[in-house]
Amino acid sequence: MKMSQLSAASDTPVATIKFYLRENLLPGGERSSPNQARYDAVHLRRIRLIHGLIDVGGLSVAAARRVIEAIDSELPLPETFEIAQRSVSADLDPATIDAGALARVDALLAGWRVSETNPGRLAAASVLETFEEIGHVDHRGWFAGYAAAALLVAEADLDEVDALPGREAKAETVVVGTVLGDALFSGLRRAAQEHVSSLRYSGSADSEPAPSPNRETPTTKE
Repeated sequence: MKMSQLSAASDTPVATIKFYLRENLLPGGERSSPNQARYDAVHLRRIRLIHGLIDVGGLSVAAARRVIEAIDSELPLPETFEIAQRSVSADLDPATIDAGALARVDALLAGWRVSETNPGRLAAASVLETFEEIGHVDHRGWFAGYAAAALLVAEADLDEVDALPGREAKAETVVVGTVLGDALFSGLRRAAQEHVSSLRYSGSADSEPAPSPNRETPTTKE
């Protein structure tokens, strides 16, 4: 298809497609003449991937280029994961994070194979530090519950990757799952909060919270 047809099929202005080409986000088309190139379904799919990474995942153009290069490379999947994680994570200096907060995160991740510079480890420690600064304390295993949920999500991520044939399909799923998975999980968490709060509080602001189905109801001693 011509660029004008690719533009119509992808609902993307021609100027934007040319920008993707200049930024090496999109591979060039097959030249049919000095001033013309033809594009195919691979280009259409790549444009949709770019839209997902930038418009939904919130990546910068530079970050999107890095993860797309990782997809197209022959890098091992763990390295592709690292590039995808860093593309969606703040660049934190471990030296600026409270050592106690890092120790508390490491306790939550006990038994996990996580490097000291993992962006998730550093981000979690920074969040715990902020929780403490504003006086919110984990009374009932709140943070451990988050760690357990994160492990389940990671298992689901890797189950999806393992089900796919070929390195390219796996690498693309690593990137898309990491970038868009954050947005998906955030949305599902908000829906779940409404569901659980409606079950516990029965829609009344004055009602006592119902017992959690996952916790034992305290009994009164005689």
